[in-house]
Amino acid sequence: MNKLQVISDFDMTLSRFGCNGRRCPTSHNILDNSRVISEDGKKKLKDLLHHYYPIEIDPNRTLEEKRPLMVEWWTRAHELLSQQKIQKGDIAQIVRESEVMLRDGFNEMFDQLHKYNVPLFIFSAGVGDILEEIIRQANVFYSNVNVVSNYMDFDDNGVLRRFKGPLIHTYNKNNSVLQGTEYFQQLSTRTSIILLGDSMGDLTMADGVPSVENILKIGFLNDKVEERRGKYLDAYDIVLESDETLDVVNGILRYILIKT
Repeated sequence: MNKLQVISDFDMTLSRFGCNGRRCPTSHNILDNSRVISEDGKKKLKDLLHHYYPIEIDPNRTLEEKRPLMVEWWTRAHELLSQQKIQKGDIAQIVRESEVMLRDGFNEMFDQLHKYNVPLFIFSAGVGDILEEIIRQANVFYSNVNVVSNYMDFDDNGVLRRFKGPLIHTYNKNNSVLQGTEYFQQLSTRTSIILLGDSMGDLTMADGVPSVENILKIGFLNDKVEERRGKYLDAYDIVLESDETLDVVNGILRYILIKT
């Protein structure tokens, strides 16, 4: 237990992919679809999504092909958002009005990790300010939770000017964007990892950990299940298909934490 840490993606991993046949929003979607974005802004952001999302999940393209295109997508989206005069004070309301949901069982997971002092590192290509607010409103933003994500940079009047660097997208979740964060160095004794992700890009999230002894990679396969199954089974130790819960994760944690 003293050697354990959990490293997790956020959007569509800790948050739900769908509910009652409808897609749930990611942290970017929450912002893109909110009342603070102009109709023109919404249209442009949707156009970007329709162009780049199929590329992001295309099993036939290499990561080398995808990376520059993801940088392009995130950069263009952040530039569009930065033109919208978003107010810092509106973030909590935007999250409250959204249809975001954390996966069933999130309370047990966050509560148990906090109770047993197991660090939870959330590594997200989403919008840090939004996802922190989601966790805060769910009353599970405990002291053991640490987030690395894309954060907004507000001016003195609390208006969004730009996003802070470095840019984190789906396929650069590794050491390259963790330079200067001492997080994993402080946890150098935490050599057993449970990694949670929903994309191929999430597999590198533990690359900053100094000396990994054990790693269990759990993948949530949410979309285009048939065509992506083979790749996920090759890459993850456990693949959960269209599972909107954290039941498997909680079962494993219960076994580890209570046994030790």
